[in-house]
Amino acid sequence: MIDKDLLKKLCMTFGPSGNEDEVRDIIIKEIKDFADDYYTDKVGNLIAYKKGTKTPTGSIVPIKKRLFVAHMDEVGFMITSAGDDGYLKFKNLGGIENAVILSKQAIVGEKRFPAVFGGKPVHLLKKDEKDKARSLDDMYLDIGAVKKDGKKNKKDKSDKSDKKDEIKPVETGEFAVFKSDFVEFGQNKVKCKAIDDRFGCYILIEMIKSQLFYDSYFAFTICEEIGLRGAKTAANSVQPDMAVIFEATTAGDIYDKKQQNKVCSLGKGAVISIMDNSTLYDKKFVNLALDTAKKNNIKAQIKQAAAGGNDAGAVQKSGKGVEVLAISLPTRYIHSPSCMADYGDMEECLRLAIEIEKEI
Repeated sequence: MIDKDLLKKLCMTFGPSGNEDEVRDIIIKEIKDFADDYYTDKVGNLIAYKKGTKTPTGSIVPIKKRLFVAHMDEVGFMITSAGDDGYLKFKNLGGIENAVILSKQAIVGEKRFPAVFGGKPVHLLKKDEKDKARSLDDMYLDIGAVKKDGKKNKKDKSDKSDKKDEIKPVETGEFAVFKSDFVEFGQNKVKCKAIDDRFGCYILIEMIKSQLFYDSYFAFTICEEIGLRGAKTAANSVQPDMAVIFEATTAGDIYDKKQQNKVCSLGKGAVISIMDNSTLYDKKFVNLALDTAKKNNIKAQIKQAAAGGNDAGAVQKSGKGVEVLAISLPTRYIHSPSCMADYGDMEECLRLAIEIEKEI
């Protein structure tokens, strides 16, 4: 069964690209008593190692080093300018559709201010503006607070000046994420922000807590959403021969009645990728995953579109080259405050993760 409390904790934690510290702290607390070793590298990846109970036999080739990967970061925003009137300009961190942003709630800055994404009111838009998509240039974050002046403490005799400190609630260079709730609804469904890829992190945690067949490395990576940066350094550090990347992937299963743009479907299990925008996956590895699913009566489906990308794109090209496989959770409304997934699919992904570990 999925540990819903742990999944909720992971998803609700603030962790846009470059700000994975709080997520990493939660993961360390979960794995520290189960991993044989773990450390945080120079860029912020969390690398863990756990010994297995068996040694591969019957092969004349060297034992292959295995790496399991999931990224800690979520899509978010960086503040590019902070005015005195409580309006903040921002830049996207990751692929976020502009249509998803307007009027949504956010959590902003070190002080975690609540905020709302605003824009020019509809009744003030000109006809040509109504006919085109909203631009980020026309949007802002409204924190509902203005700059205030605060006099220095006059009791501090070491500073006798009468100058005032200008205090801004949020400064340029701080970060924001969508504000969301973890809501269970419908038929075994859940919605929240950051299911991409806190569910992948959840799988790695459960694998580390389980009894593994063979020695394994695990990488909880940073900055996947802005260029697979953490995976590149993690893979070059571990130097694996093969790697399995656990992800969330867009479903697109309700786009139209003909399902012409469907990528995968909720309720049909784990998603196995053959190709995406960053990787052409190892054919033998893909077949092994499909055979393993079939042998263990695990629901699995092929990703039907060569879309998106994940840490496999960086891992595959690291060192002398790495055999890679991606196992993903089908997710509707990805990169939004309301990512929607099916608990049944989560169970199938977790089962496949446990079984594939025995086969590679």
